[in-house]
Amino acid sequence: MPAYYQFIKREQLEGGVSVAHYQPTKHAQGAWNEHEQHMAPATGLLTAELESYTPQANMRIARISLDILGLIPLDEFTVTTRCIRPGRTIELIEAVMSSRGRDAIIARAWRLLTQDTSEIAGLEDQKALHQPEDLPVWDGMKGWPGGFIESVRLVAEPDRRAGRGMVWITNDVEMVEGETTDDLVHLMGMVDTANGVVPRLGLGLSELQWMFPNTDLQIHMHRMPKGRWLGIEAVQQYGDDGIGLTSAVLHDVHGPFGRSEQILTIRPMPR
Repeated sequence: MPAYYQFIKREQLEGGVSVAHYQPTKHAQGAWNEHEQHMAPATGLLTAELESYTPQANMRIARISLDILGLIPLDEFTVTTRCIRPGRTIELIEAVMSSRGRDAIIARAWRLLTQDTSEIAGLEDQKALHQPEDLPVWDGMKGWPGGFIESVRLVAEPDRRAGRGMVWITNDVEMVEGETTDDLVHLMGMVDTANGVVPRLGLGLSELQWMFPNTDLQIHMHRMPKGRWLGIEAVQQYGDDGIGLTSAVLHDVHGPFGRSEQILTIRPMPR
């Protein structure tokens, strides 16, 4: 089966620091620049490193915050993972992706104590009207270039429009070659596409006079997601001073499980 990344080696340093070396494949290629990685699979790989770092059975990742420091090279890189704030019920861990002598992404995750709160559980986000297998194929994102976009399959609710709508996305690519990708990593590896499922400025890169890349990705989860389809119920908004926001309710086939936010820098397309 194809994969987004090839694992090279891992080093264990003093203080519990883990350094993993990876090589991206063509499937990780981004849409804005052919020489960069797409943020979506990079998020999935960083999630995998955070999830596997000194796991504790009574805690889980509740929030992942990722800051994009610049272009993410489509080249060999390292992920350095460490614990910033240890604790028995609350823990903060960090994974930094670095390539060509500089940091490209800083990801931090809060792991929180899990316990039975079913007695008081309640949601305000609504379950999606349809399951992905009941919806037609949506090719709108295929107007964007890059190996990652080629790797995904999408379906959409019929009322999806520029600025708002619901899209489901999945893929048949493993995150790391030779390793089975669990549901959390698989789904987190597609969340960044929220910025491209309801664009206000057109569906293809060649059509655009303006660009709107995100500089961050924030993911909050009130439960662990399951399955292979990610539902993205997205809203995209642009301010009048060059800054925008993409917000989404995140679904799996069982219902909503969290939300994402991406801040956007809106600027003229270079010609």
